[in-house]
Amino acid sequence: MTERNIRIQALDRGAVEDQEVEIVERKGIGHPDSICDGIAEAVSRALAREYIDRFGKVLHYNTDETQLVAGDAAPAFGGGDVIEPIYLLIVGRATKAYDGQSIPVDSIALSAAREYLRETLPNLDLESDVIVDVKLGEGSGDLQEVFVEDGEAVPMANDTSFGVGHAPLTETERIVLNTERRLHAEFGEGHPALGEDVKVMGKREGDIIDLTVAAAMVDAYVPNMDAYRAEVEAVREFVTDLAVEYTDREVRVHVNTADDYAEGSIYLTTTGTSAEQGDDGSVGRGNRANGLITPNRSMSMEATSGKNPVNHIGKIYNLLSNQIAADVVENVEGIRDLRVRLLSQIGSPIDAPHVADVHVTTAAGVGLGDIEQEVRDIVDDDLAHVADVTERTIQGELTTF
Repeated sequence: MTERNIRIQALDRGAVEDQEVEIVERKGIGHPDSICDGIAEAVSRALAREYIDRFGKVLHYNTDETQLVAGDAAPAFGGGDVIEPIYLLIVGRATKAYDGQSIPVDSIALSAAREYLRETLPNLDLESDVIVDVKLGEGSGDLQEVFVEDGEAVPMANDTSFGVGHAPLTETERIVLNTERRLHAEFGEGHPALGEDVKVMGKREGDIIDLTVAAAMVDAYVPNMDAYRAEVEAVREFVTDLAVEYTDREVRVHVNTADDYAEGSIYLTTTGTSAEQGDDGSVGRGNRANGLITPNRSMSMEATSGKNPVNHIGKIYNLLSNQIAADVVENVEGIRDLRVRLLSQIGSPIDAPHVADVHVTTAAGVGLGDIEQEVRDIVDDDLAHVADVTERTIQGELTTF
């Protein structure tokens, strides 16, 4: 067993589930920030696979600077128009030539981005509603040198940075995460009026959970105001029923609270996303690597999506820290709250972090000493298999937002 710097101590606060106020947010896949995250990650996977196909390994790249400039639209009952298209700019660095070969990284990125939009935003006309531009430069020479060399067992960290993860998810976190996901996977099948831009904000105050849902509606499937109000009520009922699967607490659901029916001001869109009119987006400004924004928790401000999955700590350690936290909670009894912080040092092996800092809140009757070795062994084993994160990310098995 490798001697890794793993520190385990008591968490310096009570479990989040016991705090009086908890706030949790999720920006849905059609939110402008999430669109940028999704495109950046789709491009990342496409480049990684192309490099592997050509050279048997992933070369240096990062595509984590994608930006979205909102368009302009005129939604209307029965179907409106996009007046000015959404503009997407894929920015980053990529290896364009290696071992005597040129790699068409711009065309690869463009194809991956358009395919992602086609699959994710079905109401977006790729010919007229969006412009996708690609500006990928060459990577920094010093960072390319830190990248994994042929025959090297473990890649070297390309940055001195950290990742943060936690487990288990609280009831509020689970409700917020699954509200957005299940609205699309289940509710959306029978309700094409529901757009992809769904944002969920959860607030638990004591034992009362308030969910505020902003759900974009697609005008082509909404013939009039009565139909719109019926869709909003259907969303509220679905989310209310869903919430009881995750908690016994009282849950109050509020949908599209900015609507003013008297003035005709409602959340109606032509494409299913607010990016069509007024809302810009950027990678890393939305959900963290676990799919949530959790101000009651420690979080990394790193943009996880689009970073290379081989040695970029901003991606690897944020994904790995959440995996470690989940593995520990699943396999060790008596843990109520767990935080994992992984810190790298540039140029050092990614399986040997500068420190792996684990904070634990135990259940009543369980001492930290009773479980410390079990926790340490799981952390050590997951670090030893850090390369699994790379493979699973390239295959699209791990989500980054």
